[in-house]
Amino acid sequence: MTQVPAQAPRPESQETAQAFQNAAAAYDEAAARGELFRILAPDGEVVRPDLLPSAEQRVELYRQMRRARRFDERGWVLYRQGRLGVFPPFGGMEASQCGTAAALTKNDWLFPTYRDTGAALTLGLPIARTLAYWRTSPHGWQMPADLKVLPFYIPIATQYPQAVGAALAEKKRGTKNVAMAFIGDGGSSEGDFHEALNFAGALDAPCVFILQNNGWAISVPTRTQTKATDLSRRALGYGIPGVRVDGNDVLATWHVTREAVERARRGEGPTLIETVTYRLKPHTTADDPSRYRSDEDTAGWDEKDPLLRLQTHLLREGLLTADTDAALQQEVADEFEAALAEADAYPDPQPAEILEHVFAEPTPQLVRQRAELLGEVESGG
Repeated sequence: MTQVPAQAPRPESQETAQAFQNAAAAYDEAAARGELFRILAPDGEVVRPDLLPSAEQRVELYRQMRRARRFDERGWVLYRQGRLGVFPPFGGMEASQCGTAAALTKNDWLFPTYRDTGAALTLGLPIARTLAYWRTSPHGWQMPADLKVLPFYIPIATQYPQAVGAALAEKKRGTKNVAMAFIGDGGSSEGDFHEALNFAGALDAPCVFILQNNGWAISVPTRTQTKATDLSRRALGYGIPGVRVDGNDVLATWHVTREAVERARRGEGPTLIETVTYRLKPHTTADDPSRYRSDEDTAGWDEKDPLLRLQTHLLREGLLTADTDAALQQEVADEFEAALAEADAYPDPQPAEILEHVFAEPTPQLVRQRAELLGEVESGG
């Protein structure tokens, strides 16, 4: 089943036209075989050499995935040490997050869920600021002024209509900026998902919707919460293209997302991208997945590690050596430890900070509450 527009858009250059034709053909071929679109097979073999990104881009994607993996691994340790709050791990989903966010620029919007730390880091959110956020510290509540990243938050699928609003604002301003929003497979059963796709399609909002199908909506498997086996097809009901991609192949996710971002920049509307991956780890660091899933559920996914897949390819192609790979990983480790030291040095929050960074202009209620709180603090109440 064809999952791209029946009529190819009129790209701005011959090079763009060829890229679109190659992408459309690749998606069609994979869909016709009932397969996921991929560029690298799980063993690191190249299955679409004509779609390989540049050597520099491949190494950079690997570096970003290493940074994300380092954060996830150290986050577990810090949580057990009492130095990080309850944290939603994303290890094993780096290709889905880093490959998509890498297609954006700092002029674009990113609307993450609570599990999309890897995407925010890839776009440029400082590690120290991210650690502060997961420590529930006010130092992590305010995003950097040069970055259009919304805070990680728990309500699911609300990210989609919010992204549509930001995208339409950019369109009204006449920019080429786009908005990207993430949800999981469970989020596609929420009303906000459908409303957002309908509005975005009807108004040609420059949006890219990422649907990370990681197999679980907390403790509910995808097969239980929906009979749909291809969630990308839901896009067709709203007149927009939907693409299903191997979410553990960072080259494929980057390629598909780059095409969707460029399509949105050209004014051709939104795209829904389903990245098929797996949540190997618990829902959060406070979760026990053995209560709702078995070893049989997770069997085979360890061998599909997105980092191992790209690492194998880069070593095979000579774009990495054992020495340069070790040096890159050491650089990533040093970066994290320096950021951790910075986060540890942040001053303790003051009570009234809980009421800051809520609205651009404080409401009368917030002003009153702040005064009451400060009064209680001063009186020792």
